[in-house]
Amino acid sequence: MTGFERLGERLVHEGAVFTVGVGEVRAPDGRVVTREYVRHPGAVVVVPIVGDTDVVLIRQYRPAIDELLLELPAGKRDLDGEDPATTAARELQEEVGLVAEELELVATFYNSPGFSDEHTHCYLATGCEEVASARRGVEEEHMTVERVPLVEAVELAGRGRINDAKTIIGILLAHQRLRSG
Repeated sequence: MTGFERLGERLVHEGAVFTVGVGEVRAPDGRVVTREYVRHPGAVVVVPIVGDTDVVLIRQYRPAIDELLLELPAGKRDLDGEDPATTAARELQEEVGLVAEELELVATFYNSPGFSDEHTHCYLATGCEEVASARRGVEEEHMTVERVPLVEAVELAGRGRINDAKTIIGILLAHQRLRSG
C-alpha cells in the first residue's frame, strides 16, 4: 500500500464540466494535509487516419487560454454508462464527420493527476469514411478541420506548434503504432 490514507472530501463547486472538492489525506508520517481535487467524468481522444498517411485535426478556440489550438478530435465522457469506444465513435462523427472501420485503443492516461482525476482513452481510427458532422457548442461550430500528413504532425509537435498534451500523446503513439504495423 502507499501509506497514504484519504480521510474525506467535501464538494466546493459543482459545474457543468467538472466538480471541485477539498479533501484531507493522512501521510505515512501521520501528518494530515489538505488537497484540492478536480473531479472529471473522463474523456476520449481520437487519432483519425484518412488515406494512408494523413491525420485529421481540428483548430479550435480554447477560452481558458484564449487561443486557437490544433488538436485531435476529443470529448468528455458525459453520457452515463457509455463505453469509451462508443464515446470516441460519437465524437469522431460529431466533430469531424468521420466513421471509422476500426477503433483501436492505444493508450489510457491521466491528464493532470496532481490535481485532477480526469482519465482519457486514446483511440486510433482507421478506415475512416466521411459522413455528416453534428457539431455542438459555439467553439465546435467555429472550428476548422485540417488534414495533415501524420509525419508532419509529429514534426509540428516537436517544434512546439502542436502543444495540446492529448494531441501530442495521440499522434506520437499513432505514428509509432502505424510504423510498427
